[in-house]
Amino acid sequence: MFESFVRMKIHHLFSFLLVVFSVGFLQAQDKKTVADIEKVYLHTDRSTYFVGEDLWYKAYNVRAYNNVLFDNSNILYVELISPEAKIIARNKTNLEMGLGHGDFQLQDSLGVKPGVYQIRAYTNWNRNFGEDFVFKKNIEIIDVFESHSKPNSIKNGVSDKKIKGNSSTVRKGSNFKVDLFPEGGSLIENVASVVGFKAVDGNGNPINVTGEIVDSNDELVTMFLSPHDGMGKFQILPQEGKKYFAKIKSPLGEVLKLELPNVLKQGYLVSFRTLKGRNIVSITTNEVTLAQNPNAVLAVVCKSKGVSYFENEFTLTQTKLSFELPKEKILEGISQITVYDNNAKPQSERLVYIEKESDLDVQLVADKTSYQPNEKTTINVSSKSKTGEGKVASFSLSVTDMNGEVEDKDLGTSICSYFLMESDIRGKVHNPGYYFDTTNPKRLEHLDDLLLTQGWRDFVWKNIPKTNDAIDYKAEKGITISGRVKQLLGEKPLININMTLALMSKKHTNIFNTITDINGGFKFENILFFDKINMFLNSRNEKGKFRGEILVNPIDPAPISVLFPKEEINWSNSTQRIVDNVFKKNIAFGIQPENILDEVKITGTKKNNTFSMHGIPDFSYVVDEKSPVTGNIYDFIQFVVPGVVTTGTSVRFMRFDQPALFVVDGFPLINETDIDFIQPSDIEKIETLKGPGTVVYGSEGANGVIAIYLKKGAKNTSEKESFHLIKKEIDGFYTARVFYMPSPEKPNPELDNIASVRNTIYWNPYVHPDTTGNTTVNFDNTKVETNVKVALEGITAMGIPVVKKTYYTIKKLE
Repeated sequence: MFESFVRMKIHHLFSFLLVVFSVGFLQAQDKKTVADIEKVYLHTDRSTYFVGEDLWYKAYNVRAYNNVLFDNSNILYVELISPEAKIIARNKTNLEMGLGHGDFQLQDSLGVKPGVYQIRAYTNWNRNFGEDFVFKKNIEIIDVFESHSKPNSIKNGVSDKKIKGNSSTVRKGSNFKVDLFPEGGSLIENVASVVGFKAVDGNGNPINVTGEIVDSNDELVTMFLSPHDGMGKFQILPQEGKKYFAKIKSPLGEVLKLELPNVLKQGYLVSFRTLKGRNIVSITTNEVTLAQNPNAVLAVVCKSKGVSYFENEFTLTQTKLSFELPKEKILEGISQITVYDNNAKPQSERLVYIEKESDLDVQLVADKTSYQPNEKTTINVSSKSKTGEGKVASFSLSVTDMNGEVEDKDLGTSICSYFLMESDIRGKVHNPGYYFDTTNPKRLEHLDDLLLTQGWRDFVWKNIPKTNDAIDYKAEKGITISGRVKQLLGEKPLININMTLALMSKKHTNIFNTITDINGGFKFENILFFDKINMFLNSRNEKGKFRGEILVNPIDPAPISVLFPKEEINWSNSTQRIVDNVFKKNIAFGIQPENILDEVKITGTKKNNTFSMHGIPDFSYVVDEKSPVTGNIYDFIQFVVPGVVTTGTSVRFMRFDQPALFVVDGFPLINETDIDFIQPSDIEKIETLKGPGTVVYGSEGANGVIAIYLKKGAKNTSEKESFHLIKKEIDGFYTARVFYMPSPEKPNPELDNIASVRNTIYWNPYVHPDTTGNTTVNFDNTKVETNVKVALEGITAMGIPVVKKTYYTIKKLE
């Protein structure tokens, strides 16, 4: 019966999931020492929304070490956090082999107002490894009608969050801050060194600066500037006995003078360069160090995600030693290179980003570059090797209206930037997508500047998370219902008590049984069910009699603490143009503000929608104005329920010799006389159970059950004695809605009109190429003439993240 609750929403993934499982299993076997740490990424259809719209997401849960989809957790908690740092919505998303999807309705009913919100996602297993392994993404929500009429109601601003750093680097009264980071960690006399720097304003936003390096005699040594986002680097050859200073000028002309870190007399430095596709690591020292440590043996260890992939020892006989990292051992992403002396003491460290050429060619092509309004579009997706063989992958696709913008300025988080860089660095990375735009020839150079500065200080994997220590949070394979049973008056646990759990929906009833342990505890694990459902839980002794008091543990874990400093919407000229464009098209096509739509009341014939607590009963009777009028409950039952015999205050079914069990609003009546006080006028519905549905009530239900539902406000005298039975509505997995697409065969004028001007034209969380590596998707365009962006994100079975974009226009024929 359990299987009837499982909705395999992505059963068409079967072949894809088999390949992913095989790859993940083999790689896990090869890396037995790798901690089973998960990383989660959400691909959302957009980053800026308007009040009343829908937010759609696809979840990718991977093994942190290799980015291969990870079948570890099956529950993903996805939360929407308000600007006031409150969780206003939470979805329990079902993961199947690391994939899941869902949505949020950004409606007034959630309390959604304009502002910067955060969407975050994590598994229970993630919580063992701290905040670094929780996915977070900021989104902007704008009220298009309010913002159009009052464009100055939202002003430029940034987060109140302050960047942590060494206070000695900040000059009193200065409105900007600069940090300096020597490559390898130190400056050494007579060793040419690279120093990275990062400049931010008082709000932590990057600013571009210029500067010069002078010595203690104020003589110029070198000059520098920041080529990108306030970051850059300069070279220096520190001389014996000298100190060095940086004079830095902000865009406003403010000058900041900083002392460079102290110059060491001895030591070793590690550096990294990419020369003609070769990854070169160098170890440099000075003559003083060589004389003090002749033929020093140094160990070099290269790690990715905390796991070593290259270890070797070198004997240093000269002031510089270089070697190439073997390409076959290098993993794509951030690597940590550390040099140790013969006492295993770290001497120098460097973070580097290594990009590998993969045997993968993903194409995203529209069948035309320009379409007419409402014209059908075909998008072709291919995932192949360089030789044309199909490559297994799972993608998600969003098609969005650019709302008047010609250039795509979205440089935010993508699956590439997150899995390959962002998730390995603490703190906010400004415009992370910039570093993974393959059309940008400077991206890797500027990414290296980022790793020299922010990465050097905030690298996640400096301390490797351990999974062989005590684990506080288990990987959830399904929903668990647990608790304990104790004496009604006292705390003594009741052992070997029969526990019966019934989960009842409108179409299904599922029964589970277990026995309490030596501590009175019970547990029903790995249950799969969706949406809200009625739970009935009772405790019975060996004779089948209800006994004890049931104490149920919380079914869902409490959310992790919210750390979300308030931010303001980045209200740029581009944002205002988009708002104006959305406003104009909504007005042109008669789309009203969401708060006006909320006030529309639909009236009609009242229907009785009383929900059955027992799935599908054997008989059901709904009380209405045509129901018979009787003087007591027994006569009423005799009139409306077929197949019963009423004798005085006893009611039984003809097929049984003993009285039936009365259940009022889900609670069995301990005292039969309690039914005497129920007035027929207080009853909303009566159901009868004579078959398997009675098992939840044990031996008391062996002669059938008559379930009575009272009208709202009517008194139920049985609830005060229901210690042995828990009746509760609980939440299962969230059932994601289907992205609405208009159908000519089934027109819906209201929805079709809204869909014709919406900002997300099409959303598909599961785009999977076939065995040849090809697939197509089709959809109808909107009525609006505009520029359109098609964005594809996903991951291959081998753990290669993919981002592809293409563009087209919607324009009427002239």
